[in-house]
Amino acid sequence: MKGSLIIVAFFVAGIIVGVTHLLPPMSSLGNISYITLCALIFLVGFMIGNDSEIFKKFRRLNRLYMLLPLMTIVGTLAGCAITTLLLPHRSLSDCLAVGSGMGYYSLSSVLITQYKGAELGTVALLANIVREVITLLGAPLMVRWFGKLAPISVGGATTMDTTLPILTRACGKDFVIVSIFHGFIVDFSVPLLVTFFASW
Repeated sequence: MKGSLIIVAFFVAGIIVGVTHLLPPMSSLGNISYITLCALIFLVGFMIGNDSEIFKKFRRLNRLYMLLPLMTIVGTLAGCAITTLLLPHRSLSDCLAVGSGMGYYSLSSVLITQYKGAELGTVALLANIVREVITLLGAPLMVRWFGKLAPISVGGATTMDTTLPILTRACGKDFVIVSIFHGFIVDFSVPLLVTFFASW
């Protein structure tokens, strides 16, 4: 929760700096967002590659649990497609691009801003932060009402990092590897899906 509040605080600070023109406009800074994005993707890859045990743990995972990331992705995209009925001013590709962030706000918002503009990038940032906050606050209730896989699915790409502690507490230590595997696969899908839908 603290991490999400820090991100929101930086977002609000960015708006204030932009409105007050304390920094030069982004257009004069070149491809800074693209360079930052590349650095972010590199660091994610480095973290995954640096853990030599992670792939061994994945191989021991129950085969049915391996379907969870696919179900999360399909369910999220289906929900986003239905959302277009409630938001007629937004195209199907816009809604799918935002949903494809799967909670990975830092990556998806930068990509969507590049392809679709700052307005939709801001929507993506807020939508994905909300997804993370819902997971952090609602995990115990989701476990009680829907089972231990529910908060993992809702957490999307965040289940291997920011929401892992609360998921461990709510779902139990037996689901730590499920959460990490789920986050790893969903995390990997984000740049592919967001780029695909944002470039429609």
